[in-house]
Amino acid sequence: MSRTRPPRRRTRRALSAVALLAVTAGIVTACGEEDSAAPKASPKAVAPASSGAGQADGSKLRMIDSGGHRVAFHITAGHGPVIVLDSGGGEDSSYWKEMVPRLHADTGATVITYDRAGLGRSEAVPGPWDVEGAVGDLKTGLTELGVTKGVILVSHSQAGEVATYFTKENPEVASGSVLVDANLPPFFTDEEIARLVAASRPEVDAAKKDPTTPANRQLIATAENFTTAHQAYNKVSWPESVPADVIVSEKTPFDGSPEDAQRWRAAAASFVRQAPNRTLVTATGSSHDVPKDRPDFVVERIEQMVSAQG
Repeated sequence: MSRTRPPRRRTRRALSAVALLAVTAGIVTACGEEDSAAPKASPKAVAPASSGAGQADGSKLRMIDSGGHRVAFHITAGHGPVIVLDSGGGEDSSYWKEMVPRLHADTGATVITYDRAGLGRSEAVPGPWDVEGAVGDLKTGLTELGVTKGVILVSHSQAGEVATYFTKENPEVASGSVLVDANLPPFFTDEEIARLVAASRPEVDAAKKDPTTPANRQLIATAENFTTAHQAYNKVSWPESVPADVIVSEKTPFDGSPEDAQRWRAAAASFVRQAPNRTLVTATGSSHDVPKDRPDFVVERIEQMVSAQG
């Protein structure tokens, strides 16, 4: 992020893979006026990359080896269902630090947050961002922690991809999910992927000139295999046995592009129609950063899912 740019709220940097290709490191995608078809993401969606400095009081840190790199898990011990909070692209586990103690106090449940590879206290993995690697890290961590069932996945933004693959591969572990303005398979049509790649090209090229920052590294890693990865993701099905509560922000990640915002909403509606145990709700007045804009709303939906599955 340029030193001459005005500072942005830290909580505005939560990014999906979509937003990582449209906006990153506080730089709003600047599509040329001649390219009016390219999507524009909300200028409020991002800020600098996470430092991973802080965690909610009361949580215990466990560094778990996963295929040769260490992943940081933060556990607030409780009983009953296990709530796993997974943040969006560019965010580490500290994104949830204000929500963790509240969820623990209200539900008595164990609450787990973790840092995906390269974020927070977790070690980086070289090469393109690999959702299956992220799923493997989560599964390894939960197994090491003795969590084999009753998991409520709360997944914001890019973490929706991790939740989808994890739940598909481990339906016996996941008992429910709250998907918070999350990346969902129906959104990633060939046409939409092409629009996102075209719109993000200037930012990706700029990031490659300074690949040392966490935000730029993640953007480059996500862009490397974005088309192939998301063509595959478009075909992934969520298991019908696992209920999902889908929260969509009112503004979406594409507040500046009505067409793409509508596609985002339509994808969420399409996902919900695929099974009777899915619900769709809108977080009115919220940007893509729903957990920060409407924390009470998100907490309420999580607690309802915990109650229904507990």
